[in-house]
Amino acid sequence: MGDLQRIAARRSLRRNTDAGATHLASLNPSLLQDLQRFAADHRPGDGLDLLEVLAASLRHNSSLLLHLQTETEVLQMTVLPAHRLVRCALDAPPWQSLGLLTLRVLRVASLASDGSEGAAANSDAAGRPYDLGPLLWHLALHGARGELLPEIGGVATYRVTPGASLDVAEPVGALAVAVQRLQGQTTPLREIASWPGFDRDRATRLLNALYLQSALIVTRSHPGALSGL
Repeated sequence: MGDLQRIAARRSLRRNTDAGATHLASLNPSLLQDLQRFAADHRPGDGLDLLEVLAASLRHNSSLLLHLQTETEVLQMTVLPAHRLVRCALDAPPWQSLGLLTLRVLRVASLASDGSEGAAANSDAAGRPYDLGPLLWHLALHGARGELLPEIGGVATYRVTPGASLDVAEPVGALAVAVQRLQGQTTPLREIASWPGFDRDRATRLLNALYLQSALIVTRSHPGALSGL
């Protein structure tokens, strides 16, 4: 084997690897590294959570083809962040028809960058189109991940982005009150967790949900951040 072949083989190995029970195939190096860091949060043998994969897809603006383990079957889902869509063979939106708490990702692969992304966005062969926004919102609130996403974790305070649209989320009850409070004040996680109807888990989930709607400002230098953990 020549030098060029060895280099190509090493690159292929790096792009085809595992994160727990999730197989990662043909991903660019930065996306691959992004997904692998989540594996440390899971027990050996567990696959990645769908929220983690969708968050990485958004960060890298990478269209992905996923295989998901549902309660009854393996489901294929196409993720199209540039179009704010997912496509899958479900008769109802995935946030209504799937068990979000137990949903796991078996395989993540890049969608070929040869025009197939645009074709997938408009092709019935990939399944019905569903809005990515509500899926992110419901996964953050009701899915398996109960820790802050890495981009918003650490010593920080939080506020809702002025003018942010949460029409797809439609927060109600205690969530709506919390969103309203966060529109007017910068607040650490610990304080949010003490609000009526909240604990640390629910506060964490709300912050993840707001972040994935591009509706969260994260401040690292605010004095309240020092008491926020």
